[in-house]
Order: sequence, then structure tokens, then C-alpha cells
Amino acid sequence: MRTIAIAAVMALVLPSCVSTAPRVQEVLVPIPIPCKVAIPNRPAFAVEQLPIGLGIWEQMKALRAERNQRQGYETELEAAVKSCQESTENARIEAASVQYIPR
Repeated sequence: MRTIAIAAVMALVLPSCVSTAPRVQEVLVPIPIPCKVAIPNRPAFAVEQLPIGLGIWEQMKALRAERNQRQGYETELEAAVKSCQESTENARIEAASVQYIPR
């Protein structure tokens, strides 16, 4: 009788010793991606190289040439900025840490 009582107590106590596995929760953290675009070289603009006292017509030719240089330089800068903006919009989101939450 005594062994039956011990067996019954053990049968009730034993399942409480079994632990459940911790619940895993994945935390997604956005990871910034650095923009690695080469900055375009600044051109030597035409007006900066003009000698002082040059005639008005030569100055106007240089100003028109500089306008074209600046437009090309600005286009390169805008392309660099746009490529950086597009790379941050498409940034990956990765699981950077895992938390264990006990039940």
C-alpha cells in the first residue's frame, strides 16, 4: 500500500519537473547601409582661369562655357545623391538579435 502511495505521489510530482522550452522571438532591426559613391571631381571652371582685364566677348564665351561645365557637374552630383537615396530605401532588415522570453 505504501509503495502504491509513493508511486502515485511520484506520478503527480514528476510532470511538474519537466520544463518547457523558452519561446523564441525574433527582433528585426534595420541595418543602415553606408553609401559608397565616389564624389565627382570639381572641374576647373572657365571663368576662374580668365586673366583680369580681358575683353567682354572673351568673358561672355567663358561664362557660356562655364554654364555648360556647371550643368554637367550638377548632373553628376545629383546622380550620386540619387543613388545614395535609392540604396537607403532598399536597405535590408535583418535579425540582429534574438530574445528568449520565458513562458
